[in-house]
Amino acid sequence: MPHSDVIIIGSGIAALSAAYHLKHKQVTLITKSTWEKSNSMLAQGGIAAVIHQNDSWKKHFEDTLTAGCYHNNPINVEHLVQNGPKEILEWCQRGMRFDCDQNGQFLLGKEGAHSHHRIIHAGGDATGRAITHFLYQATKSSIRIIENEMATDLIVDKDECYGVFTKSKDGTIKQYLASKTIIASGGCGAVYGHTSNADVITGDGIAMAYRAGAEIADMEFIQFHPTMLQINGQCVGLISEAVRGEGAVLINQNGEAFMESLHPQADLAPRDIVSRAIFFEMKKGNEVFLDISMLSNFASRFPTISRMCKQHEVDLKHGRIPVAPGMHFLMGGIRTDENGETNIKNLLAVGEAACTGVHGANRLASNSLLEGLVFGKRVASHLLSLPLKQPLLAVKDSAEIASIDGCELPTKKQIQGIMTRYVGIQRTEAELIYAVNWFEKYQKQFSFWAFNVKNFTNQQIEIINMITVGWLISSSALNRTESRGGHYRIDFPEINDNDWRNKQLIRTKDEMYVGV
Repeated sequence: MPHSDVIIIGSGIAALSAAYHLKHKQVTLITKSTWEKSNSMLAQGGIAAVIHQNDSWKKHFEDTLTAGCYHNNPINVEHLVQNGPKEILEWCQRGMRFDCDQNGQFLLGKEGAHSHHRIIHAGGDATGRAITHFLYQATKSSIRIIENEMATDLIVDKDECYGVFTKSKDGTIKQYLASKTIIASGGCGAVYGHTSNADVITGDGIAMAYRAGAEIADMEFIQFHPTMLQINGQCVGLISEAVRGEGAVLINQNGEAFMESLHPQADLAPRDIVSRAIFFEMKKGNEVFLDISMLSNFASRFPTISRMCKQHEVDLKHGRIPVAPGMHFLMGGIRTDENGETNIKNLLAVGEAACTGVHGANRLASNSLLEGLVFGKRVASHLLSLPLKQPLLAVKDSAEIASIDGCELPTKKQIQGIMTRYVGIQRTEAELIYAVNWFEKYQKQFSFWAFNVKNFTNQQIEIINMITVGWLISSSALNRTESRGGHYRIDFPEINDNDWRNKQLIRTKDEMYVGV
């Protein structure tokens, strides 16, 4: 069976950043679709980094903590914002091109909850695609890339990870062994019906790590992006926050702007606040639009969004884009230390799949691509300081725990319907109990903790992963009796610092505990 120094599961910016810095080792990168199918490729706005002389890392640090409702890990936030500018400049030296003015200075945008213009972008509104492509081209010849194989279970023995099982679409199961395994498979947007995420983002890495015994934290904190393009009641794509940064305003069908009276930063308030404001407008029966009539250069500044609007027959000449909130980002995930290490030896996580605490209860705009670059490098640097010994393990098949015979699984749409209706932007105890019970009825047929992947197709494994992650989110949300950031409870509408500040709900196979 194949042996590597490092296995990386995923193909987004965090995965490729780690792979680039590890490229002189034996690296195998595994992705269940093609390498291009990732959330990083869809990221529009840009990368937040302190470049302007009037800005400072301390301001970026404070903006990140404020948006995160002070649920952040301040040490990791400091590392993120201090290393961001250096990381950007190093990639520029390698040949990456960002949008600049005629004097060669970065064009800096502004997004929600930022106190300064500090958003660096490429291709107008195609930053994620541009930098992911660049990283891939810089890395692909030095590592082994395996596409269209789904990582199904980690190979773990006595709390030590030795690699991963994969399964191809034709059912072929393979084993890959490595000294270190990194999960960089992204979040779980596809468990919701309305999402900006790629359809392959079904929470596989998080569910797989949970089954293996890894600690999972902060799963209740789900960020809903305020402005998804809404067509006939469906969210079909993202309208970057950078549009509001350029001056666009949220209005209802009567032309009434509603954000100015709700928050000092108005349309550029933190995402959780703007999403709830739009949600409440829609509950009143109003339609919500992004008024772009004041932006004369919209098509050239936002070519990706312009093409998407044209594709869906939204006439930009009218100056209005119909929008609604959609699931965008998971602040929680696999609990790691500052170097990406989990509680399972030789298993690491990075990017949206990981919970480092940098985002707190609500991610600051354009900190996600930054996290992928900075922490991808940090995890790689950490591994380069360690001996990478080849694993010595006689791998055995997992026990026959669950069988497909008589097992009835829901459809993906049913799962998405439950999450959207009962575990959405605003939550109640009754709704969360309903969702938890709905997910737990499937646990009687298979275990969230262990099942034999041989007995299930890849699509069925995805559904089981979605059930597992949906249950983790809904049961965590039920147990957090306050509102903070991306977690809003109607029955507990206020932040409760006395009981919950800097407290994480940490999930393990031995169930849940509250940690600091």
